[in-house]
Amino acid sequence: MNIPFSYLERIRAVYPNISVDYLDFNQDGMVNNVVIVNHELVCRFAKDDWGKQVLSHEARVLEVVQKYVELRVPHFEHLEEGFASYRFIKGEPLSRNILLKLSEVSQARIISQLAKFHQQLHSIPNEVLVNTGVSSSGAERSREDWLQLYEQVKETLFPHLWRHQQTWIHEHFAPVITGELDLSYTPVLIDGDKPVYHILFNSISESISGLIDFGTAGLGDPACDIAVQLSNYGESIVWRMESDYPMLPNVIDRARFWVGTLELQWALAGIKFNHTSLSLAHIGLAREVQPIDTRLS
Repeated sequence: MNIPFSYLERIRAVYPNISVDYLDFNQDGMVNNVVIVNHELVCRFAKDDWGKQVLSHEARVLEVVQKYVELRVPHFEHLEEGFASYRFIKGEPLSRNILLKLSEVSQARIISQLAKFHQQLHSIPNEVLVNTGVSSSGAERSREDWLQLYEQVKETLFPHLWRHQQTWIHEHFAPVITGELDLSYTPVLIDGDKPVYHILFNSISESISGLIDFGTAGLGDPACDIAVQLSNYGESIVWRMESDYPMLPNVIDRARFWVGTLELQWALAGIKFNHTSLSLAHIGLAREVQPIDTRLS
């Protein structure tokens, strides 16, 4: 475990009385390196200038989120340029397999927690966000962005795809190209990136213990967040969120389109940056998503 000495030096400067019995170093993040100390303290270090900007923005977002969301989220107890720390939130990633193996009662509890989180997040008053200086999410996309993605996919990915895959992509983007899919929305605070490893599960209480990583959060389309949950858990589970997230019918078609683009975006990134792990990032996601404009009984 080759933790940079500068990281350890910074941690000891901020926490001079800390006794280090355990260290875990995680470099998997795209913008941060993470050092976990004694399963008690999470120390995040920005990888570059962009990472510093993301960390600063996340701090502003969390300042608001903590006041409106019931589930536990990180509380930065120390923040400086390129470095932040908060208390470790215990739990394991809430995978689809874990969720489906639980009793109906426990499933309902967790799905309700997820739904209420999104309802609370997406209902934060706009004036609060503006006054706090929350800007657009890095996940925000316009129709022009989607059309550009379509062209990039055809140019870069099609040479590597079979005909039936190319056909699926043409069909998937058709409602956006023709304008049949209404992409209009009122911007709300979205998380932008809540995969299963950002949703922490307490196996004792069989409930969500907390949510981490709000680096992509900002103003955007609520359908983005629902798309991520579709990829996490599938449509039958997401529809069980409706009673606590009543806007679901209004965003579901945009979410269905969005989720279909996720593995394409990762594949493009993998080729662009010659990074195989990015191309493989979609492995293990749910595949249970209905076509756009499907009416469920």
